[in-house]
Amino acid sequence: MKKREPILPCDDSCSLKASLKILGGKWTLMIIFKINDNVIRYGELKRAIPSISEKMLIQELKMLVENKLVSKKAFSEIPPKVEYKLTDLGRKTLPIINKLIEFGLENLV
Repeated sequence: MKKREPILPCDDSCSLKASLKILGGKWTLMIIFKINDNVIRYGELKRAIPSISEKMLIQELKMLVENKLVSKKAFSEIPPKVEYKLTDLGRKTLPIINKLIEFGLENLV
């Protein structure tokens, strides 16, 4: 009988924990998926995810910009115009999201 490897704790150096810290927000992957390869304005993003509150969308976008997954470009005009697009790091998450979509489609109940 083959001896099982011990299960190591997921401490602060755990790569899964680090990934979940960045991508584990309730709306994070949805926002990244909706931005995708587009340049999208705040209002378009809000309409694309109608069940998210204004407060949560602002918080998630701020976190995504801080973590360098999304870039933000603000224009000095009235009314204010802000555009968001994925950075190279943000685009690296798209294959992960696509796999989650495949899993969801294969296992819908």
